[in-house]
Amino acid sequence: MRYLWSIPAAVVAWFVAGFAPTYLNGLPSGSTTFVGTRLDLLVLGGFTGGVLAGLIVGRVRIAAPLILIVAGGSWWLSDYSLSDKGLLATLLVASVVGAGFGALGTRSTVLAAFALSVPVAWYALRPADELQDWRWLWQLNGLLVTVGLTILLYVACWRRGWRSAYFWLPLTAFYLASFAVVEGLQAVTAAKGKPTDVIANAGTDAFFDGFEPLLREYWPWLALAVLLAIPMVALKVRALPPPPPPPTVDDGRSNDAVLSDDLDWIDREDPKRRLLPARR
Repeated sequence: MRYLWSIPAAVVAWFVAGFAPTYLNGLPSGSTTFVGTRLDLLVLGGFTGGVLAGLIVGRVRIAAPLILIVAGGSWWLSDYSLSDKGLLATLLVASVVGAGFGALGTRSTVLAAFALSVPVAWYALRPADELQDWRWLWQLNGLLVTVGLTILLYVACWRRGWRSAYFWLPLTAFYLASFAVVEGLQAVTAAKGKPTDVIANAGTDAFFDGFEPLLREYWPWLALAVLLAIPMVALKVRALPPPPPPPTVDDGRSNDAVLSDDLDWIDREDPKRRLLPARR
């Protein structure tokens, strides 16, 4: 019964989480286009939607073929030519990899936090692309960076509590690297059609340049994210039920294994008493 709602929800989540942001500026050129033809949108959108769909379904063997069918069907309905097989393969691989990480993340929330780092970084960068001349852009970007990192740190400690806090440092580093990954993919897409060396240099430069503004300008916001995550995890751990007591030697053994032989009469049933007939 669970899959009656999880599978349709995963199909909707793949599109909404992965490709709905591309429709904020209006529909693409074709009215039947469900996915874009940009390399960065296919990688980031497919991976984002796959992660969320995998989290909803929770099973790799069900989420992976489901996302393959949905991604391939969306590409076919978008009426793209068969000459774009490379872009189609990119979409399918990104979606399946994201679905695998999402499904495995239901068992280990630390893995789910790492998988969600790239989608969260992608969403955090979108207002910066749309509001380049806005007065409060630095505050908005810092707030989005803080909220994203706080959510990831909280998700990492969802199952195991404070024991997963050891992963906060590598998770923060991977979160910062996710911004650089997004910048590199966008630079590679912008340099499409140029020689391979130019594309590689553009992607490499954009990747390493993505760390500088985050570490120089937004380090107070990163510290604020950690300070916000600490009370959130503390409240979560306090709301969890206490762990079960450790097993003892006598668990799973009957009373006969504990009582001595001279006390076996305790477990025996009392004989039925017969009343004497009444005198008439």
